[in-house]
Amino acid sequence: MTDLAAIRLSLELAAISTLILLALGIPLAWGLSQWRWRGRFLVDAVIALPLVLPPTVLGFYLLLTLGPNGPVGRLTEALGGTTLAFSFTGLVIGSVIYSLPFVVQPLQNAFSAIGRGPMETAATLGASPLDRFFTVALPMAKPGLLSAAALGFAHTLGEFGVVLMIGGNIPGETRVASIAVYDHVESLDWGAAHTLSLTLLLLSFVLLAVIYAVNRRARWFGP
Repeated sequence: MTDLAAIRLSLELAAISTLILLALGIPLAWGLSQWRWRGRFLVDAVIALPLVLPPTVLGFYLLLTLGPNGPVGRLTEALGGTTLAFSFTGLVIGSVIYSLPFVVQPLQNAFSAIGRGPMETAATLGASPLDRFFTVALPMAKPGLLSAAALGFAHTLGEFGVVLMIGGNIPGETRVASIAVYDHVESLDWGAAHTLSLTLLLLSFVLLAVIYAVNRRARWFGP
């Protein structure tokens, strides 16, 4: 039952984080694909930083920031709340930050691949910038959007270092499936570790297989 609760919590964390990542990543990726200014490489570097930064390092600084002595932790306590460290909300924040490049980069590449031609054609037909984005850019970037969602979900589902640092191991609150696997291995319960690991492996494989199939179909039939 504890492993089922950990899987449920992992799926819930991945789903919420993916929705937030798409809400943040779509406008950010669109802006980065359209902006032409000298300092853009700094924004690209900040977004890509979790790709090379050890998860424990990122988790450590998030713990300092969200903990009771950190600026965000003190702010939430002053507003009558509790600190975000060792909470599900803290896990969501850490997961969003750590998985951001896995969502932004596929979207940015998809938007950049559209080129200026379709957007300029829509503009000559009287479409506003917002109309062009929703009726031209997003449909044409659908394969990239699906890939970004899948990568964000799968990456959050399997994350260990950040969630352990920022959330700890609280059953029913922050004990996600990856941490449960670690617990089983640490206690030499190889059977439970194998069962839970195989479950995560199958979930990840099915998710990616479905997304690749949808992307292949989208490339064949267009937006």
